[in-house]
Amino acid sequence: MNETPILPDPVVSAAKPAETPNAAPPQPEPSLLETVQQPQTLLVGIVVLAILLAGQTWSSHNQVRNLREEMARRLQKGDASNAETGALVRTVQETSKELQAKVSLLESKQQEAQSQQLALEQLYQDLSKNRDEWALTEIEQVLSTASQQLQLAGNVPGALIALQNADRSLSRSDKPQFISIRRAIAKDTERLKALPNVDSVGLALRLDNVIAQVDTLPMLADEKPTLPAAPEKKVAAKAGGKDGKGKADASETSPWLQSAQAIWQGWSSEMWTDVRQLIRVRSVETPDALMLSPTQAYFLRENLKLRLLNARMALLSRNEAAFRADLIAAQEALTKYFDVRAKSTQTVQAMLRQVQGNNLTIELPTLSDSLNAVRNYKAKP
Repeated sequence: MNETPILPDPVVSAAKPAETPNAAPPQPEPSLLETVQQPQTLLVGIVVLAILLAGQTWSSHNQVRNLREEMARRLQKGDASNAETGALVRTVQETSKELQAKVSLLESKQQEAQSQQLALEQLYQDLSKNRDEWALTEIEQVLSTASQQLQLAGNVPGALIALQNADRSLSRSDKPQFISIRRAIAKDTERLKALPNVDSVGLALRLDNVIAQVDTLPMLADEKPTLPAAPEKKVAAKAGGKDGKGKADASETSPWLQSAQAIWQGWSSEMWTDVRQLIRVRSVETPDALMLSPTQAYFLRENLKLRLLNARMALLSRNEAAFRADLIAAQEALTKYFDVRAKSTQTVQAMLRQVQGNNLTIELPTLSDSLNAVRNYKAKP
């Protein structure tokens, strides 16, 4: 601290001129003010030091308290973390137990699958040894069925499909031993493809169309006579030529006579029309066709439908004799009992003649070459 300046004493300074200038200056004595200021400075320093110590103590106390609070919070967080960690540990332990159980189950299933795989491999090995025999047996059965259908029903498309399937099955093995069998199958396929094509489906559809029109065909028994045309009214007085005679006759005829003539002519023409409706003369070769009752006409139509259905079945089974016999019987029934002058009856007869003109007598080949080739290969040791 800066010390205060020491002022000279006025008494001493007044007595100074009396002294001789050569005398030595006396030593200054400490004043009272200076003596008093030194304890005050010490006291101030002590107070400042105490204040500093108090501030330091208060700051340290605050820091310690803050540290304690922070430590308490961290301890609480640590306890919560420990609790969560414990819960997670328990969850992990339970999950690990479940995983162990699942792993054991999977191991058991894996062992079972391995055993099944071994059994399947053994079965496959057993089957692979006789795979050719199984394939040939299946091909023989298919070809035998196709041959029976070909001979009984003339199913050429079915036989072609069977041959193509058999050739496709043999082509998958790529074995040279099957070349002879495939060669025989190819020959039978070419023979079937060379056959003339008979549109059995188209003919059957035509017969179905005829069957559908049977109920609408007019019969002789239910034919109604046509009414004659109404007569033209005649003029009471005929027009004369250009001569004056016609004019003279018209002038001489009275009005009441003209009206009487018109009434007589109208009544006579109506009577004649009624008589013509009552009596009708027609030439019919089969008189019994006109005497059919409605019930007999119904059964006649049903019998005609059955004839056409039998012809359709014979067509699909390639029975030439039954097919033509049924068509001839149907044509005879149409000619005998139905009105052949009607347009619908003529159309039906034309359709039946078209169907009857097709030839069903086709000599179908057999599949003996393919069957013999398969059986000879199976008979080899």
